[in-house]
Amino acid sequence: MTNSHRSLLRILILIVAVAVVSALPLLSGAHPATSVSVVNNSSGDIRHVYLSHVNADDWGADQLNNAAIHSGQSATVSNFACDAAEIKVIGENQDGCFVSTVIACGTNATWTITNDTAADCGQ
Repeated sequence: MTNSHRSLLRILILIVAVAVVSALPLLSGAHPATSVSVVNNSSGDIRHVYLSHVNADDWGADQLNNAAIHSGQSATVSNFACDAAEIKVIGENQDGCFVSTVIACGTNATWTITNDTAADCGQ
């Protein structure tokens, strides 16, 4: 085998290896990192933001790390991995009421919370 054939073979092997490694997340069902910008256009503070599977109440840790999203402000929860096609984002206001939305995984979404966003206040 000539040097040029070996070089071509090495390049071809490298291309195949890169393609296989790039396809692994798709083959495993994992979805790319996701982010959501939570915009608070309500009159109250959003004290906590949680993530959950869409059809389960398996909320993770507070994504705001003891911060709050004050009225007129926004915060971005970013680079979280999804193991499904969608994820539920839950916000809790200063009154203990919850609002939620579902976003597609692998996207950079924006969720705007207003005073008209339907809330669950446990009543």
